[in-house]
Amino acid sequence: MTDISTFFCPTRIHIGAGSHERIGDIIRERGGKRVFIAVDAALLASDFYARVVALLEGQGVAIASYSDIEPDPSAITVQRALDVCRAHEATVILAIGGGSTIDVAKAVGVVLANGGRIHDYEGIEKFSIAPPPLIAIPTTAGTGSEVSGSCVITDTEKNLKMSIRHAALNPAAFAILDPLALRTVPAHVAAHSGIDAFVHAFESYLSRQANLITDAINIQAIELLAANIRQFVADRENIEAATNMLCGSALAGITFGQTGLGNVHCMARFIGAEYHLSHGLSNALCLPTVARFNLLANPAKYARVAAAMGRPVQGMPMLDAARMAIEAIETLCADLGIPRRLRDAGVADDKFEVMADLCVKANYNRWNPRKTTLADFRTLFQEAY
Repeated sequence: MTDISTFFCPTRIHIGAGSHERIGDIIRERGGKRVFIAVDAALLASDFYARVVALLEGQGVAIASYSDIEPDPSAITVQRALDVCRAHEATVILAIGGGSTIDVAKAVGVVLANGGRIHDYEGIEKFSIAPPPLIAIPTTAGTGSEVSGSCVITDTEKNLKMSIRHAALNPAAFAILDPLALRTVPAHVAAHSGIDAFVHAFESYLSRQANLITDAINIQAIELLAANIRQFVADRENIEAATNMLCGSALAGITFGQTGLGNVHCMARFIGAEYHLSHGLSNALCLPTVARFNLLANPAKYARVAAAMGRPVQGMPMLDAARMAIEAIETLCADLGIPRRLRDAGVADDKFEVMADLCVKANYNRWNPRKTTLADFRTLFQEAY
């Protein structure tokens, strides 16, 4: 934990069933008459999207939309969406979809305001002009992109994922957490995105850059996610579980952009890019192995995680309680049908040496609680395999 730390959340958040109906008021307050919408293609025919469009049209808002957005979106997709946004002369951006869609909307805003192309802004605080106001309506409970200071875009030329981070200027101005938007999420997407949210909270909680405020938020996020993810995956129309998942995801999204993440995200970043697995699944596949590796760095926090995940650890010796967190994580992954090993998800072991080197160069040791060497990363990939 650092001696001096800061915390803030620039996003105004609306929570609850039917909260999407606030969209008209938000647009009117912002004086927006021309809105660009980045939207998941699967939502175009949905009742939810139709209701949002009707609300905007009722305010006399001119709309232009872009929906050709793939998982782990590319810089090419960002450019195509940007062209539509520019041609429409939009002054407000609306994102309706999962993390990929929200990330594209954020990237469009960054380039629209700052010029160039999205590659120019890879890294931390590489742009200084605030993008147009972004309103984000997540339709998955996972990435927390609506409130996080980062977006991830794939550089197809280098086959790498670029992380564009700015804690102050990259979060959406408004986030609408409406469980009604989650009803059409497939079960496997709910599981993978839910684990992604859990990893955000878990790794942010363990981060070297954590502080008392992020700790409090992350423990609440872990409790919400661990207590509701099974019910949500089983039934996406469970309004209470969906609301709790959205809130847990957003809480973790608020913190991880300020604390950084750890080895799970570091390894998953390169697994996803190399083997074309979803971000959530890549995280889930690495989570148990990395959790075991990092335990020695902070067993006291692991014991708190175990308690937050519902394990009866009161009165246990600290290390025994800490190990209960590993057991809880492994059980959670099994219950959600996550493959046990990388090989079970189609990952080969031919690129581990290269990926281990990339992990070291990515320097997640700034945040990961346990110092991790090149040899350690080689071992972690092999153990996960």
